Order: sequence, then structure tokens, then C-alpha cells
Amino acid sequence: METKIFDSYKNLPAAAKGCVIVIGNFDGVHLGHQTLLAAARKIADEMDRSLAVLTFEPHPRRLFRPDDPPFRLTTAALKAERLQDAKVDYVFAVPFDWDFASLTADQFIDQVLRHELQPAHIVIGYDFCFGQLRKGTPETLKASNIPLTIVDKVADEGDDAFSSSAIRQALRLGDIDRANALLGWPWEIRGIVQKGDQRGRELGYPTANVPLGDILHPSYGVYATFVKILEDGPNAQWLPSATNIGIRPMFAVPVGQVETYIFDFNRDIYGKTLCIRPVRRLRGEAKFESLEALVAQIAQDCAEARHILASSP
Repeated sequence: METKIFDSYKNLPAAAKGCVIVIGNFDGVHLGHQTLLAAARKIADEMDRSLAVLTFEPHPRRLFRPDDPPFRLTTAALKAERLQDAKVDYVFAVPFDWDFASLTADQFIDQVLRHELQPAHIVIGYDFCFGQLRKGTPETLKASNIPLTIVDKVADEGDDAFSSSAIRQALRLGDIDRANALLGWPWEIRGIVQKGDQRGRELGYPTANVPLGDILHPSYGVYATFVKILEDGPNAQWLPSATNIGIRPMFAVPVGQVETYIFDFNRDIYGKTLCIRPVRRLRGEAKFESLEALVAQIAQDCAEARHILASSP
């Protein structure tokens, strides 16, 4: 069954009600989230019910702290795709605005859960909070008498919790291996290829330029990456590349962006959706004394990236 996505919790078809529902932000759909989903799937199968996720768009932090730097691990589209991969039947992506944020915990339970979604069972994490001023807790839900499962902290062998915050920290340090280990899948950046200032072409290394938008900015620098063009379909090839993420100190741009040089590639992909998977950070951004020195460094970066990617799955 293909995942059905609704942008409201109201006026749902009868088939979308009475599900086993997992509630959360699900930014990253990381291993902790996947544990919640697996627990919920087991309950849903035992009850012969559909599995649903109740999540929020945009992320509540964007509403409460609009001036924060970009922090999202996944766009709404990529989050939905990861939930589809997790075999979720329904996603209720509720618009998180001030009206919704003003619902008290009791109103959330009565209006959203009891009246509209009518869950057969709810699954949440041990630290889940909800309602105005985050006053609702797992104990609040337990007191509502809606059947409930609370999943304890999910941690790695070092007892570090699988969390979106830990993944963000790893990416800000340029530690791609750590971020991917916590995610349980290779983190990627997606965006529409836009025309840049053609600097790369002038230097002999034409790049595909993608804005970072609301996606978290990882540690700036040069990365060995794999990329694919989303419009090429489900069997699109992952192509080896070298990618600069940042503001290009030699030709400073005001906002961090992604510039990818795809090896042995010659296609016009303006307007296409590029998926960029960083594999390893090669170095930080730097300002060079001359264009010749920059070109020499780019050549070295590309050679190192080719070597790394040749042995990467």
C-alpha cells in the first residue's frame, strides 16, 4: 500500500481513522524514530489496523524561533519518503501554526485525537511533550485512557540516544559517518539546480548549484559525494562527485550553498532535483592566493574524492 499523506487531521476518510498512530516531529526519521515505528507496526499488525504517523509541518521550532539558523535534517518531501520506506500507511502532516500551537494538552487529546483521528492505539517516545507550553506529557496521555505505548530511550552501544540533536551536532562537525550511523540511512541534501555565476565553468570545473534553504548547514568545506538526479527515476544512478558546501571565500556568496562537480558528466540539468550524499569531508573552505592555486587544489580535491568514492558503496 502506498503511503497516503494528508495535510490536515480534519475531515479524514473513514479508512484513515482508527489507526495505530505514532506522534512526533520525525525530523530525520532516524534509528530512534524507526524503533517507534517498528513498535507501532507490531501493535498495528496484532490489532489488524493501519499504521499512521501524526507529524507537524513546518517543524514547531520554525514557528517559535524563526530567527534560528537552518536546522532541519529532512525536507517535508524527504521525510515523507522515509516514512513511505518504513511502510507507514498514513501520514497526517498537520500545519503547525499559532492556532494549533495554542491548543492545550486537553484540547489536543479531545479535538485532534478523540474527535478526529480516533486512534486505536498511540505510540510515543518517553520524552514526548505536546500542547500549549508543552505541558502535555506521556503521563497526560496515559491519564486519558487512550491505549498507549511509551517507548524508552533508544541508544547506541555508548548509551548515546538516537536523536535529531545528536545528528545535527555530528553534521556541524563534518562527521558524516557518525551522522549516518545515528540516522540509519545516508544523509542527503536535495534541491533544484540553479544557474550560478559560472565561476566553476571558467575554472574548468562546471558545478551544479543547489541552495541549502531550510536544511541544516553541515560543516563548511569540500566533500567527496555521490549525487543523483531525482527526475531520472527510481533506478537513477548515483554519480561520483566533489562538492563544496559553504560561501566560497575566493568569490564570497552571502548565503551558504552547495556546488557539485560531477565527474565525467556532461548534461544540462538546470531545473532538475539533485540529491547530494556527502561521504567524507576532505577539508575546510579556504581562500587562495591566486586562481592557479585554487585550480590546483580543486584538482587535488577531485583526485582524493575519486579515490575515496571508488571504495565506497
